Amino acid sequence: MKLNSTVALTLILLAMMLGAGFVSAMWGFTVGHEALKGVTQPDVRPTKKLVNNQQASDNEGVAILREKDILTNVHAYINGKSDDSQTDNTQTIDNKDEQASQSTQPETEEGQSPSEVFTTETSFTSTSSNLNLPLKTEDRGVSLEVRSSTLQGGSLLLNVRLKNEGSDAVRFLYSFLNVTDDKGRALSAITEGLPGELPANGEEFSGTVSIPTALLDDAKQLSLTLTDYPEQKLKLKMSEIPVAR
Repeated sequence: MKLNSTVALTLILLAMMLGAGFVSAMWGFTVGHEALKGVTQPDVRPTKKLVNNQQASDNEGVAILREKDILTNVHAYINGKSDDSQTDNTQTIDNKDEQASQSTQPETEEGQSPSEVFTTETSFTSTSSNLNLPLKTEDRGVSLEVRSSTLQGGSLLLNVRLKNEGSDAVRFLYSFLNVTDDKGRALSAITEGLPGELPANGEEFSGTVSIPTALLDDAKQLSLTLTDYPEQKLKLKMSEIPVAR
């Protein structure tokens, strides 16, 4: 009786496994079939490819031009190009004559040409912007002096001088140079010609501080702050540096 029960249980389990496998197979087949709907196999028959190529070659005929037409087109192209060259030359001569006539400038009532008046006004503006220069600051025997402020090549150039009359040499890291305008905005500056270490022999070193004019906007005055590195014991601070216009 016990043996019959075991056999029956085994058969039931086997039937359940077969049923589950069949159901899984059918479900997988159905999912795959739905996923591949609309996918067709490309036609790779060589005979059809040859037929298509022959039809395409038959449609693309070679156009044969007559010799007379070719010579006519070449002759027309050469004559047209010659006419264009003559037109360009005529326009160039007219432009040169117009520029020559404009180069003659009438004199003003004072006997000066407009260019001379403009030069005089420009030089006056540059001079007026440097009226309160040079400026000088000093700390612990080290002095910083701004000699002039000029515009050149899209940059404001400050001509500066450094001198150390103290007892010890001083080192500077000019990336720590702080430049601000009269509105408190920080500006980037590039130094050239100034030494990284300033010897204590009273020798004077000249250099420039370059500031892009695009950053100046409507600023009228600048301020500089420079400290030694790495001790930061001295501070060279200067304000009211005029901006050349």
